[in-house]
Amino acid sequence: MMAAVRQRKLSAAKEMKLSIHVVTWNVASEVPPLDLSDLLQLNDPNLNLDICIIGLQEVNSGIISLLSNTAFEDPWSSFFMDVLSPLSFVKISHVRMQGLLLMVFVKYQHLPFIQILSTKSTPTGLYGYWGNKGGVNIFLKLYGYYVSIINCHLPPHMANNDQRLEHFDRILEMQNFKGHDVPNILDHDLILWFGDMNFRIEDFGLHFVRECIKNQCYSDLWEKDQLTIAKTHDPLLREFLEGPLHFPPTYKFDKNSNNYDTSEKKRKPAWTDRILWRLKRQLQARSFTPSLPAPSFTLSLKSYKSHMMYSISDHKPVTGTFDLELKPLLSVPLITMMAEGLWTMENEMLISYSSTPDFLSSPWDWIGLYKVGMRHINDYVSYVWVGDNQVSFGDNLKQVYMNICDIPENEDQYLLCYYSNNLHSVVGISKPFKGISWVKPKHGSEPGWDE
Repeated sequence: MMAAVRQRKLSAAKEMKLSIHVVTWNVASEVPPLDLSDLLQLNDPNLNLDICIIGLQEVNSGIISLLSNTAFEDPWSSFFMDVLSPLSFVKISHVRMQGLLLMVFVKYQHLPFIQILSTKSTPTGLYGYWGNKGGVNIFLKLYGYYVSIINCHLPPHMANNDQRLEHFDRILEMQNFKGHDVPNILDHDLILWFGDMNFRIEDFGLHFVRECIKNQCYSDLWEKDQLTIAKTHDPLLREFLEGPLHFPPTYKFDKNSNNYDTSEKKRKPAWTDRILWRLKRQLQARSFTPSLPAPSFTLSLKSYKSHMMYSISDHKPVTGTFDLELKPLLSVPLITMMAEGLWTMENEMLISYSSTPDFLSSPWDWIGLYKVGMRHINDYVSYVWVGDNQVSFGDNLKQVYMNICDIPENEDQYLLCYYSNNLHSVVGISKPFKGISWVKPKHGSEPGWDE
């Protein structure tokens, strides 16, 4: 029965294209600049992003800053949420390890088809005990496909190339995920790996490198780029792809300028900030129903560039924009919210929804009411525990009441999200609807939530 249902879902699913924007930036403990529109490609009218992935290195990790960020959002997270939430992006996950910060934002309509499976930190500083170097990972399921996202900071200095490669391998080896269908990261359908990798340009002297940059003869430098060299003899590293380096080396600059290092050290420029990706060797290896073709899953790079206009750091940020074409393995949400079943009484709203046969509910599932433009999943206006407030069943139709007496009267756009405690993800979302004139309770009673 379930196989037949799954086959109907796969047959009905049409290929889709997702636009993914990846940002990597060593911010040198600085605060965000006033305008990051160019970094996020917000000025491109032809670009309609679906997913925005942001990896930062050297975020201020002083003890006062870390304590403040524990109680409040760090300045970078707050800034990106302020910029992206009005564009219908929701922060679905983040992970931080000292100065490493990784965030994933998606358009809200994709929420029911994305499941956060794990977040992980892998320190490699001081023999693996200190997180000033290493990697952070977000492992998720995207329309049924397994995707790993890694932001890293590898050891610096020209002479430490072997150490960089060792740390690269160590981070990769530590990305095993117990309790999941594909515990080894190399079995994931897509790995996006980026960060301050600190690879340098060998042999060539400072004057020659700067002349090549001045004349935009970047190809003359590629053959001595340590990462490019390593990929020629490391079979696993060779499986990670990268776009052409048609932009100036991104390190090291004098702060607040576009001048390469003029200090006494005069460090040689290098492409330290990189974005790599790896597709699974054979997507067909997954055990599909024999009568169905293997789904398509391809990633193509549309843009790979640095952003010279940002000068707060000694690094320039780098972005990669991709088109991910796939045939969804999950095309029907586990929960379908029924807008036509939405209506209000004295001080309560009735919410109707249905679930797929394979959905396993929990007493701790909840439905949240959100304003369109919410920043993250906890940014709800109101919520209700499904287990405590479910009132009727019939033909797989379920209903819950939500107390609305603490919701302001306005005509903003709202939507409803069903959060699954078992899956730690949103599994159903309503279409946006216009706010109504909420009827206040006659006796001025306050809502009571059992938390």
